[in-house]
Amino acid sequence: MNPTHDAVEIQTGERPDAAVIWLHGLGADAHDFEPIVPELRLPRRLSVRFVFPNAPVRPVTINGGMPMRAWYDIAELGGARQDEAGIRASERSLVQLVERENARGIAADRIVVAGFSQGGAIALQTGLRYPQRLAGILALSTWLPLHETLGAERSDANAQVPVFYAHGVHDEMVGIERARASRAVLEDLGYPVQWREYRMGHAVCAEEIADIAAWLASVFGTTAS
Repeated sequence: MNPTHDAVEIQTGERPDAAVIWLHGLGADAHDFEPIVPELRLPRRLSVRFVFPNAPVRPVTINGGMPMRAWYDIAELGGARQDEAGIRASERSLVQLVERENARGIAADRIVVAGFSQGGAIALQTGLRYPQRLAGILALSTWLPLHETLGAERSDANAQVPVFYAHGVHDEMVGIERARASRAVLEDLGYPVQWREYRMGHAVCAEEIADIAAWLASVFGTTAS
């Protein structure tokens, strides 16, 4: 991934002082969550740069080796075998994107790392280990990767980072029990998780978008209007 060029950006104001870096799911692309920005209806006084990066194109084992946009390879559903090298490579790419926002004048504590499904896994992987305090982690319809190493690798700076974790109870791709188990790991480590379940599948719903908007307004220090 080239974090400088391979991304869609939307600004809600002329001089953004906050950023959301939002990673798409397996097989999607940077445009997947672009339409959600106006649907969030964030307060006008909150100027945010939304960055939607593209994952690289790579063969994906569960799809018969078909090349598609993916943050890492998935050998089987359920996560028994994890592509640690791919996960950590995408973690480094997300770190580069955070640092790019730093260079553009947005401090780490004004940045949310976000993602859906596989993208959410990378958001959790990166945000919980990032050495500077972030504004929050937005994890949608996803799971906690490499959870066995988190206790040793977690960042003290983000030990209390706000986490919004949402999942569909009818998710046919990432079962709700897997997400609940990931949530339990986070809570056992003391993270303040705001957990939401919705009557939906592997998707995003209107109620969830409203909850995300309220959470973003909260972590960026304002209130939803």
